Amino acid sequence: MKILYDGIVRNLQSYGGITVYFEEITRRLEMHEYKFVNFSSLRNDIYCDTNRRARLFERYRCFKTRSTDQECNIFHSTYYRFPKDNNFPVVTTVHDFTYELYMRGIRKTIHSLQKNRAIQNSDSIICVSQNTAKDLLNFCDVDDKKIHVIYNGVSEAYKYLNLEEEEFILFVGARAGYKNFELAVKAVAKLSNMKLKIVGGGTLSNSEIKLLTEYLDDKYEYLGKITNEHLNILYNTAYCLIYPSEYEGFGIPLLEAMRTGCPVIAVNRSSIPEVVGDSAILVDRVSIDSLFSALLRVPLNRNELRYKGLLQSQKFSWDKCFSETYDLYKSLC
Repeated sequence: MKILYDGIVRNLQSYGGITVYFEEITRRLEMHEYKFVNFSSLRNDIYCDTNRRARLFERYRCFKTRSTDQECNIFHSTYYRFPKDNNFPVVTTVHDFTYELYMRGIRKTIHSLQKNRAIQNSDSIICVSQNTAKDLLNFCDVDDKKIHVIYNGVSEAYKYLNLEEEEFILFVGARAGYKNFELAVKAVAKLSNMKLKIVGGGTLSNSEIKLLTEYLDDKYEYLGKITNEHLNILYNTAYCLIYPSEYEGFGIPLLEAMRTGCPVIAVNRSSIPEVVGDSAILVDRVSIDSLFSALLRVPLNRNELRYKGLLQSQKFSWDKCFSETYDLYKSLC
């Protein structure tokens, strides 16, 4: 068995959830079991190495396979593409429906059309959560027999270290509108002794800096992109992770935090209850007051949250994700 992957996701993001997903799967395959081809934004195929970022329309092109690819048994696109000459089974992984729910304009239109095309041309569809599978059935006319829910894993770099808690709250990941970063800042500001540490999500915008300065003054720190090892220490020493996102296809930072014993505050929506179970403080409605109330509950529930989080996180691993994905591949050959 040999799986053909395109390389477009490497042009779309240098590091992110989808990139990690495919890296974790392919590193568990033997070298002779897969082929990774590189995306080209210059030609009508994907076989030319280039460092150029894929253009909006070109990132979704289907492509022609070459004779050298006939050795492959399965095609698994890294980002909603499919071969014109469909000579072997096609697998598509659907991570979320963020574009469909929260984006507008031409990007949403193109993304949604091509995602649907890829789904319709797939023999099997992997969804990373039951909630994503439910969204898939809502947004696309697809045979539910093609759908396979295979949960993401979490890096083993995250682990409990039994370090002393420090007076800061952690915010990890993107800060788009539905992530409710502004509400998180205002809730943290109500705790006079707490600092906010911000990891990932790209450079702070001018409006975000203004917000942080107004509400937290000098009690915040933007760390940007950091190593797993550094983030692991932050999880282990944080008062809690505040993760007020209203929508997630999966929500890997939740798992990372739970693996370290870090208390989690999140929202009781989308896939989040699937991932955290009863091991987090969940708010039903996101507001400054609900997040502030949740923050006040952390000291009272810390030991229980740590214990339950460590147990819950053991249900997810990249080894398990790979094993279930590999079994799916074999069933298609």
